[in-house]
Amino acid sequence: MWMPRAWSGQAGTTAVLGVILLLATGIPARGAPSPRTGETSICTFSIVAVDSLQGEWGVAVASRFLAVGSVVPWAQAGVGAAATQALANASLGSRALTLLSRGRTAPEALEFLLRTDDRRDVHQVGIVDGAGRAATHTGTLCDGWAGGVRGAGFCVQGNALVGEDVVELMAETFQTTSGSLAERLLAALAAGDGAGGDRRGRQSAALLIAKARGGYLGEGDRYVDLRVDDAKQPVEELRRLYDLLATTRLPAVHARLGDEALAVSDRAAAEREYARVVKLYRDGMARHPESAPLRNGLAWFYVQHRVNLDEANALVTEALRLDPGSWEIRDTLAQIHFTRGQFDQARAEAQRALALDPDNAYLKRQVARFETAIAERERR
Repeated sequence: MWMPRAWSGQAGTTAVLGVILLLATGIPARGAPSPRTGETSICTFSIVAVDSLQGEWGVAVASRFLAVGSVVPWAQAGVGAAATQALANASLGSRALTLLSRGRTAPEALEFLLRTDDRRDVHQVGIVDGAGRAATHTGTLCDGWAGGVRGAGFCVQGNALVGEDVVELMAETFQTTSGSLAERLLAALAAGDGAGGDRRGRQSAALLIAKARGGYLGEGDRYVDLRVDDAKQPVEELRRLYDLLATTRLPAVHARLGDEALAVSDRAAAEREYARVVKLYRDGMARHPESAPLRNGLAWFYVQHRVNLDEANALVTEALRLDPGSWEIRDTLAQIHFTRGQFDQARAEAQRALALDPDNAYLKRQVARFETAIAERERR
């Protein structure tokens, strides 16, 4: 059930009003380039949302504007997320996060920003706070059809759109789609794009998600930060990039977060993160059924955590059928043997892996490790 809507939609600013606005302030009317700066309004559609259970805050956006991801999306783990667009004031995004970090709710932060914004009529802003409260604003002078809608844990807003169906369908899709926050944001963005999106066409898209210690090697909170700056089908390309990220880097992020949770005896959080690892790999295999690396990746995760060794062995067997020349897959099989106490088989498999890459220092250490285990066993 949606919360009461905060619509600021209109069929379009009148020509007279546009001329007055242009003469009085120098602001480009109806998204036209400024004669002095060449800057145009960021006519776009976006969704800002939170997944409180997973601790993720994010923004997805698309536009007929070059590199929209460099201006619109803002997010900070544990604090909130924001989108600033139309004749965008990028400082509104950073200021919104600052206000949220100081304890303001999303509606309070938005009210403060608008009270101190003398160009609020040409700005569009969406904010979601740490607790999932949402607020959205559309200035009365925003270009073309413009408006927004908010619900529990999200808000959608757009300007220069083909119509209100864009934001309506985005909101509905977000609420009815299952899966991770990234999956739901991308589904909502695709729905808006499919409904016509920006009436001027397509050019760029972006997805930003903040998660505590979700950055590279645990530094920072940039869990997902993907941008398509200039493409004929930017939303489709953004989806492709996310699918690639989801099957390469993200499983390692969740495995690390699970290990960190387990180290402080937070078993529920660890199990939640480990479940994300498995799902990411399984979803990837469903999309790419002939992928040997995905099977090997899941098998490696299992053996590293000493679980599901039978399934790991089956995955590696299939991976070897698909790619018999991979030393990485043979190394995983060696690890499975070693974990089961089958030291001779582990050494033999490691030697086969080394034969595929004779100068690999890591594999040389693996062979030596397994030989040490065999020698210790024989001394007992």
